[in-house]
Amino acid sequence: MTTRSQNDPLHHGRFNLAQQYTRAEALLEAWQADEPDALDRALAYIPERQTPLRLAEAKWVVAQESGFPDWARLEAHVEALDMARKLVAEQGDRDRSTLHIRCGSDIKDSLETAGFQGDFLEFSDPFCMGPLQDVAPDELMQLRASYLSAISKKAGMKVADIKERLRQSYAGLETLDNYERVVLWFEHDSYDQLLLAYLLHRLYLRPVPAIIELIAVESIPGVKRFVGIGQLAPDVLAWLWLQRRPVTTSLMQLGSQAWTALTSDNPQALKALVNSSTPALPMMAKALARHLQELPEKDSGLGLTERLILEIVRDHGPLPVGKTFAYLMAEREPLPYLGDLMFWWLLQPLITAPQTVLEISDTQLDWPHRQLVLTALGQSVVEGNACWLNHVASERWVGGIRIAPGQSAYTAIDVN
Repeated sequence: MTTRSQNDPLHHGRFNLAQQYTRAEALLEAWQADEPDALDRALAYIPERQTPLRLAEAKWVVAQESGFPDWARLEAHVEALDMARKLVAEQGDRDRSTLHIRCGSDIKDSLETAGFQGDFLEFSDPFCMGPLQDVAPDELMQLRASYLSAISKKAGMKVADIKERLRQSYAGLETLDNYERVVLWFEHDSYDQLLLAYLLHRLYLRPVPAIIELIAVESIPGVKRFVGIGQLAPDVLAWLWLQRRPVTTSLMQLGSQAWTALTSDNPQALKALVNSSTPALPMMAKALARHLQELPEKDSGLGLTERLILEIVRDHGPLPVGKTFAYLMAEREPLPYLGDLMFWWLLQPLITAPQTVLEISDTQLDWPHRQLVLTALGQSVVEGNACWLNHVASERWVGGIRIAPGQSAYTAIDVN
């Protein structure tokens, strides 16, 4: 019997047409045998009727399950993936000296597997957390290093490794003049888009001779819940390569506007950008809107991520930290942007304040296995009957906006 997991859309986006055809034949056979799962699958997409299911209809059901409107679209997409794989294998990025920039190392090996031979730069400074200022690169790096060192130490992480990665990120941006082409690989969430805004801002202020190209990804055909480029198969990266576009002056201007707004101590410029829908790159407006949701709510004083964490532990706790993160990413977060380490950093104020909203146990275990429990204060805060800002012991930053303990002014900001 075919299981539901076999019928879910592929997480990595790489479809094999022969496998999909086999799935259709298996569905037809199971339907003819009156297997309940097959009946449920077919009836989810076609009306109940007396005539037997045909192979063409079984193929249509499989295409629908895979995220395509019909079998022809599924077939065409598979052919496009095959063509992209061949073209990249034949030439790829070898026509020009190329630097690929990504906000993590998650696609580095996959790019090599797909046939790309250019250099790779990981620029990974989590601008979605901590203070931002519109200052010179060296000064910004020092500001970020100070923040990340402090929060890493508090979370029990190795400070030296984080500072070295940050140093390499910023140093790599000084080498762009060495290349004929620079390709920016970014997706739609606030982690990526805030970093992209900074890179576009730098390129706007200091143009480089290289061709600058952008691969900006919001969704992938057949992938039901697209979280990030790192989940994709190498052949899908090759397919994305063929869709890259030049970075225009208007796009660099947008990045510069966004960076200036992100580093402001007032959210009004960000709200204006969100309301403009940023036509040069619509996904940026969505990411900036999500970033604004980290400002404190009027009643509870919680940012959206903090609220979602408390609600998850309330609904499912006691719950290990790792499972809390999994619930957040898979079910609650409207625009996933956190990595697991960033999530652990973000938890610290919630579990270390003099009066906590979450209690954590089993501290002798690695942090993903430690149990979280909602406290009485946490219950009151998540219900809006108490304000977290009256109890938190440390400051929090949303870009250029500082949220201090006991500071209630920002709870009155309307970000809708």
